[in-house]
Amino acid sequence: MKSDGPALPDRVLVIAGPTASGKTELAAELARRFDAEIVSADSRQVYRHMDVGTAKPCAELLAEIRHHMIEVVDPDEPFDTATWCEGARAALADLHARGRNAIVCGGTGLYVRSLVQGLFVGPAADAGLRARYEAEDRVEPGVLMRRLARVDPPAAARIHPNDRVRIVRALEVHELTGRPISSWHDEHRLAQRPFREVSVMLDLARDELYRRIDARTESMVHGGLVDELRRLRNRGYAADLRAFDAIGYREAGLCLDGRLAAEDLVSAIARSTRRYAKRQLVWLRGQARCRPVAPHDIEREARVAAELFEGRS
Repeated sequence: MKSDGPALPDRVLVIAGPTASGKTELAAELARRFDAEIVSADSRQVYRHMDVGTAKPCAELLAEIRHHMIEVVDPDEPFDTATWCEGARAALADLHARGRNAIVCGGTGLYVRSLVQGLFVGPAADAGLRARYEAEDRVEPGVLMRRLARVDPPAAARIHPNDRVRIVRALEVHELTGRPISSWHDEHRLAQRPFREVSVMLDLARDELYRRIDARTESMVHGGLVDELRRLRNRGYAADLRAFDAIGYREAGLCLDGRLAAEDLVSAIARSTRRYAKRQLVWLRGQARCRPVAPHDIEREARVAAELFEGRS
């Protein structure tokens, strides 16, 4: 699939992996070695003012290594995969024009897939259909997922039962086109890739990953997550913004609203994060082009990056 836009790099290194697996650290070390800049593929780090709960790179790292697609919109601005993909492609074109190597780093699988394989846009959203779906789900919770399982089992298997946005979109595409969204995605995957990419996945033992998740969660909560969300609400950002449904902010909101005890906040966030990490791993391990690597084997990854950027892979 050739792009009609600005030229993209011939080769891109993609670093993926579950949350808290060490992607940021690996990307930074490789960026230092190979004169690269980093394009973030994290759906939470796109928001300004949301710092404590999103594990953004620290200020020192951002000053040292240029990052793209971090802090690009306010929490109340609409943002979706297509918007991210457009911005990421623009960043890659800029890197190519300046002769810099590109590293894409993040755990949002849909972002990575949209960049590497292109994005199936599909029909425009239908407000009437969506209103009907929402009404049906209020009357009979879970009815939309059960319907999706009937009309598009592959999509239902990939979408979490609580991900209403994707469930509604899958049903909408099926009703408007007469074809399951999974079949559109399968067809789209046959398109020519816009660049040569090597994708690596940080693969930790489960106990080690959970330990890192627990440590990060403790750091976020004690670092002022609840206070950060309180300040954002006090600035006028609505409590029900989609941005605030991210893991960590969702639980902090429950705490602010008196629906979750403060002493239970760490365990609630860690539990949600572990579940999310499991889903990330399932998706990543299903990607044939994504090679698993140990997070501490930096020299091996440096060799992989050298072969890619020097045109030997």
